[in-house]
Amino acid sequence: MAYYTEIFTPETYQAFTQSDRTIDGFYERHKEVAKRIKAGDILVCYVTRISRWCGLLEILDNEPFRAIKPDFVETDDQHVLCFHVRPKVWLSLPDSIPIRDDKIWQHLSFTQSYPKNSSIWTGILRNSLNKLNDKDGELLAEMLSMQANNPFPYPLDEKELKNLKKHTVNRVDKVVQVSVPENDESIDDNEGCQNSDVRESIKMQALLAQIGACMGHRIWLPKADRSRVLKEWNKDTEALLDRLPLNYDEATISTIEQIDVIWLKGRSIVRAFEVEHTTSVYSGLLRMADLLALQPNMNIKLHIVAPDYRQEKVFQEILRPVFSLLEKAPLSEICSYISYSKLKELSKQKHLDRMNDGVLDDYDEQAEL
Repeated sequence: MAYYTEIFTPETYQAFTQSDRTIDGFYERHKEVAKRIKAGDILVCYVTRISRWCGLLEILDNEPFRAIKPDFVETDDQHVLCFHVRPKVWLSLPDSIPIRDDKIWQHLSFTQSYPKNSSIWTGILRNSLNKLNDKDGELLAEMLSMQANNPFPYPLDEKELKNLKKHTVNRVDKVVQVSVPENDESIDDNEGCQNSDVRESIKMQALLAQIGACMGHRIWLPKADRSRVLKEWNKDTEALLDRLPLNYDEATISTIEQIDVIWLKGRSIVRAFEVEHTTSVYSGLLRMADLLALQPNMNIKLHIVAPDYRQEKVFQEILRPVFSLLEKAPLSEICSYISYSKLKELSKQKHLDRMNDGVLDDYDEQAEL
């Protein structure tokens, strides 16, 4: 028996609660992980925005099947991957267990080393079907079962009640859910980290340039960054372009020239990367949004590359209302996040020179509310 995460928003939690709770659905991008799940495995259920554990679902199938999308799966796809499930535990929100409760926080491998007001630990809970280690899974299963049998009340506090509210923006084509971040910074965002973060960001620019060049792309770096990046990037540097071979207006070219790293094939941009090290994680997103506002029909993949501990902040900012109103689509659907650790992991892959840029889709993460 193995344990996997199942991530609900407050809205999908309510929709699943109101269903018969016999089928659970997942995105197509979960296909490879879903193939490893077997009957008897347990989904440990977590509600985002209020950071609470709410249930245990037992998998009843040895492989996923495709079915019409249940109401509680937030996607535009008509069909999704599904499993038949049996709820072993399903708690109301006031009975669900906050992850920061000492009985949980102090014993989970991915939280116990961090202050409760940090966001460094959130990576494993950004996506469904992340595998939990056995001790973490067993602890959560035991705590949730005890709570189901002998409930201890965990009333929703003012902040949690606020986070339960759904913020939306009405686009011409659809209604988009957005984030309205509070104006505060967590403990891991102190200014003392900034100098080391800036140095690390230059290394990440160099790593992106090196990976792209190894895959056969030509590379663009802003002129202001080149001397520092080239101290770190010393392989395949002949791929570096002196000027962009693009036919856009002056405002568009000026915007593109400032993007931290660009991969090109011929005269086409393949992918663009902003390496974000500032506490606001905002400047790179603004540049991406500027580019899409200037060229709404531009069909390129955009990425924010940031430290692992900035993941939550990146997702909060990318879901701001202002970014939901771009003509092409909400920025959250076009621009994804790549952590420093995932980028380093990719750089160590053998035979990068035989891979194409599509491999990045296995390493990036999309913002989900």
